Amino acid sequence: MSKPGKVYLVGAGPGDPELLTVRAARLLADAELVLHDDLVPDAILALANPGALTVSVGKRCGKKKISQDEINRLMIEKALAGVSVVRLKSGDPLVFGRAAEEMDALREAGIPFEVVPGITAAFAAAASLQCSLTDRRASSGIVFSSGHHAPDGPAEQSEPTRIVYMPGRDFSRITAEWRAEGVSPDLPCVAISRAAQPDQQITVTTLHALASVDPGPAPVLLLAGWVFRDVRADASEFQPWIESIEALADQATCSRL
Repeated sequence: MSKPGKVYLVGAGPGDPELLTVRAARLLADAELVLHDDLVPDAILALANPGALTVSVGKRCGKKKISQDEINRLMIEKALAGVSVVRLKSGDPLVFGRAAEEMDALREAGIPFEVVPGITAAFAAAASLQCSLTDRRASSGIVFSSGHHAPDGPAEQSEPTRIVYMPGRDFSRITAEWRAEGVSPDLPCVAISRAAQPDQQITVTTLHALASVDPGPAPVLLLAGWVFRDVRADASEFQPWIESIEALADQATCSRL
């Protein structure tokens, strides 16, 4: 039996090939199958392996070429056949896409996968305007929202995902503020120290226990929301990032010798 392939959920960024991550470009160059959103421009698709099969699986103006279930089945079928699959998503794969459904399907099928972040469109738009989204003289936060909602989504989806930069080491104030807003004490919370670095630490808790958490060394991000209810504290799914970072560091060290 052939060894299963792997699926990469890759962020294509806002459209400029120069804004792709190095890892995204490398994976595109090595891919055997690229399943891409319609919003991914030809200039980025041109970076794919010339021998790869490139298939559009997106939708425009609400018209689908393929259903989400069919996309999931295609990824699983090809990965089981030993194919390296790049699922190329516009912007960042975890922002207002259907990556959660795709990851659930891949986990259920036992298919290994990796998520490669991309620059989300809001940051590219701000860069084009030369405007800081968090100018401390005018704003201390950013709200991302979508004009589309799942028609059969749970009521709890009305509670937005919260991401706090530079939360400090004592979460007591944040806990008190959120509880005063009426946020459920059961709201899942995740503190990530040194995200995507080799010594990354992940602490999974709830709002009720957040004040007692030791978040680890700076920099720390605090994430909270019902989307994190199934997150585990182990960093196994982040390991491919960490290994690639360590490999690049080793290459850089050797080049200086």
